[in-house]
Amino acid sequence: LALYFHIGEREEKCIIEDLPSDTLVVGNYKIQRWDIQRHDFLESAPGLGMFVTVTAPSGEILLSKLYGPQGTFSFTSYLSGEHIICFQSNSTRFVAIAGSKLRIHLDIRVGEHFLDDSAAHAKDKVDEVSVRLEHLIEQIHHVSKEQDYEREREEKFRKTSEETNSNILWWAIAQTLILISVGIWQIKSLRDFFIAKKLV
Repeated sequence: LALYFHIGEREEKCIIEDLPSDTLVVGNYKIQRWDIQRHDFLESAPGLGMFVTVTAPSGEILLSKLYGPQGTFSFTSYLSGEHIICFQSNSTRFVAIAGSKLRIHLDIRVGEHFLDDSAAHAKDKVDEVSVRLEHLIEQIHHVSKEQDYEREREEKFRKTSEETNSNILWWAIAQTLILISVGIWQIKSLRDFFIAKKLV
């Protein structure tokens, strides 16, 4: 997932990542500040930092840390479900003058361990192939976890659908019985009324 978004200096922005359990997430970000004179975003934002907070589906805080104007953060999901990743600059300027826009470039990689450059350029080709093979095995495990998680979600959805259909069927049967009971009661009441008035 690679994207960028704009926020105010005192504003908090959150994104949601739906993750399987036991999955490594690595994020890289870079802050750019809007320059009024140039009418463009500056390449860097010295002096600014970024609070990164990650909340698990259970509400537990997995990560809460202040980073610099660009940095890398990582966490591991312990539960499957929606994880909330929030970003907020550490700007201390007053709200009245803190209207400057920030552009946040964000790259999030899920279930991916980055290859060590020194290992990737090792002189011994066997070690290089071994490292790349381990990386591919990790990727296969991640894809397998993603598939298991999607199967689990599909099974929950199917069970919910079946329960809903079952409830609808029983409700329809109950409505039919109520209508039949009301009809029989009305017919009996009318018959008793006619007999009482000696119309029958």
